[in-house]
Amino acid sequence: QVQLVESGGGLVQPGGSLRLSCAASGSIFSINVMGWYRQAPGKQRELVATITSGGSTNYADSVKGRFTISRDNAKNTVYLQMNSLKPEDTAVYYCNARIFSRNLVPYDYWGQGTQVTVSS
Repeated sequence: QVQLVESGGGLVQPGGSLRLSCAASGSIFSINVMGWYRQAPGKQRELVATITSGGSTNYADSVKGRFTISRDNAKNTVYLQMNSLKPEDTAVYYCNARIFSRNLVPYDYWGQGTQVTVSS
């Protein structure tokens, strides 16, 4: 079994910062791409940022320059540093990871979601 556990969400004022983390554990052979997605009330889930095992990153235009994704391969953990937060960043943030199990079968796993609220 593989689990992704997220932490770091909360309430922050506009212009503030939060750092999300997501740790994968279980039967893991390797992790390919890891990423963050978010879903606001009444809206579809959207990609925020991704990072490959080699360190290549991709960001949604709405967060580019404000958010930074990183990963610690030794800890099977991905992070999302969120700066200059705006009210429109308010959403439930989900961690995603494409993981190869010991039988070499790839599968996309999702974290439980963590609420980020940006409000005065």
